[in-house]
Amino acid sequence: MSFPERSYANSGEFADAYFDQVHQSALSVDRSALRKAASVLSDAYRSTRTVFVCGNGGSAAMANHLACDHLKGGQTDTDLQPRVTSLSSNLSLISAIANDIGFDEIFSYQLRTLGDAGDVLISISASGDSDNVVRAVEWAKQNGLATIALTGFSGGRSGQLADIHLHVEGDNYGIVEDVHQSVMHILAQYLRFAAMPPGLIAQRKF
Repeated sequence: MSFPERSYANSGEFADAYFDQVHQSALSVDRSALRKAASVLSDAYRSTRTVFVCGNGGSAAMANHLACDHLKGGQTDTDLQPRVTSLSSNLSLISAIANDIGFDEIFSYQLRTLGDAGDVLISISASGDSDNVVRAVEWAKQNGLATIALTGFSGGRSGQLADIHLHVEGDNYGIVEDVHQSVMHILAQYLRFAAMPPGLIAQRKF
């Protein structure tokens, strides 16, 4: 059954139901896959490989947010050198590719120029089935990039293709995106404090 399955008497009652759904969806994230994702990103940040991230709509905003938090936060008080590029951030380039070549190519076209074997692609898609995201994951796998897919709903083609699948069980876009945001923050903060002097962690704000 889809959420919400009915009307609620007031926003407070809906909030209780919504936060309960967020909690249940957060519990569904595979912790083993999360550990693998952290390991892949840590290796990339220590070897100055580039991490690319892409998504549409709210997931595009999250891709930009990830680039900010991982690049800026990841090197604060650490010896990490995160190279993080959002393929969703350059509107001029995206619109040129979409207009001249096709919207399905907006991410894979950029990767063909920027990506190298050993780099990492993180795709963010609630459905996991957006054609432009799927094409980016396909190109990445064919060219030696590690792939991490954040999905919801059934996981879609990007979830099936990716090396690491961070799947959120849920069929409400807001709830899936809320948990994706939490996963992004968990990875950013974990990688930062794991690379910090232990005595410094309690002195910092995360």
